[in-house]
Amino acid sequence: MRPQRLVDLLTLVALVLLALSGYLTWSSADPGSGRPKVNFSGYTVSHAPVTLALAAVVAVIVTKLAGTALRRVIAGLLVFMGAAAVGVALQVRPSASELGRLRPELSQAVTDHVALSTGPAPWLALAGGLALFAAGVIAVLTAHRWRRPTARYERDPAATPADQWKAIDAGEDPTI
Repeated sequence: MRPQRLVDLLTLVALVLLALSGYLTWSSADPGSGRPKVNFSGYTVSHAPVTLALAAVVAVIVTKLAGTALRRVIAGLLVFMGAAAVGVALQVRPSASELGRLRPELSQAVTDHVALSTGPAPWLALAGGLALFAAGVIAVLTAHRWRRPTARYERDPAATPADQWKAIDAGEDPTI
C-alpha cells in the first residue's frame, strides 16, 4: 500500500474512532439512594476528541494540495494532534465535583456519595489518537515521495502556446 493511501486510511480510522468516542458514554455517575444513573458522553466531558478528528481530516486534505515542505509541517501537526488525543484519552477523568457542576443532581449538596465509572469511549479515543499519531509519523517520513497534486494537469513544458492552440483546435486536450 502506498504511504499516502495508508495515511488517508489511518486518518479515516482516527476520525471514526474519535468521533464515536465523542458520542459514546465517557463517564457514568451513580448518585445512589435510588436516583437515576447519569451518563456523560465524550462531547459533554471534553470537546477535544471530535475537534481533533475534524482538524485531522482538514489537515490531510491540505496535505494533498501542499508541496513537500508544507506537507512535513502539516504532518508534524498530525503527530501533535494524535499525541493530544492520546493525552485527552488518558487524562480526562472528571471528578464528582466537576460532574456536579455539569449536572446539579450530582452535587455534594444533594448527595453524600457519587460512584463514578468509566465507559468505553476513552478507549476508542486512545485508539483513534494512536492511529492519528501513526498517520502523522508516516506522513512526516514519506512526504517527499508523495505525488505532486498538480502533476497530472500541468501542460507539457516543451509545447509552445501555438502548439497548444492547434491541439485545442483539433479537439485534443493539451493538458493530458
